[in-house]
Amino acid sequence: MKFILRNLEEIVASGFIIVTTALVVINIVMRYGLNSGLVWTEEVATGCFVWSVFIGAAACFKHRGHVGVDILVNHLPPTAQKNLHLLMDMLLVVLNSYMTYLAVLYISTTYTKKTPVLGVSSAYISVSVLICFVLMTFYSIYFVYEDLRGKETIEE
Repeated sequence: MKFILRNLEEIVASGFIIVTTALVVINIVMRYGLNSGLVWTEEVATGCFVWSVFIGAAACFKHRGHVGVDILVNHLPPTAQKNLHLLMDMLLVVLNSYMTYLAVLYISTTYTKKTPVLGVSSAYISVSVLICFVLMTFYSIYFVYEDLRGKETIEE
């Protein structure tokens, strides 16, 4: 259970990418093998892909896996490096909080918009953006906390 909770974002993103791949393969086989495709699979596969991207981005952020250029930071004295990391993590709290706010606004505009094939609210897809930035805000706050305690937050 501990493993699942520690890796929940990765598991969820993997599940969505598996569903995406399976739906695309099934639709390819049906179109070219049976001359009849399923119309709804493209819409569901796209939605699952969006979910996998945003939840995967949060998972990557949790492990500090996003690309960064740190060649200049590595040449600074250790105290300056720690202060800069703290400053950047504090900036990420602000940025991710603002993105969370924008995601709420975005969902409020997509709530009434229906998807073309299934006719469900587009908010079911766009809520992945909100979850992503809520998680990233939470992890940013955690990173600041760990910076202040003087601990390393990069996970293996």
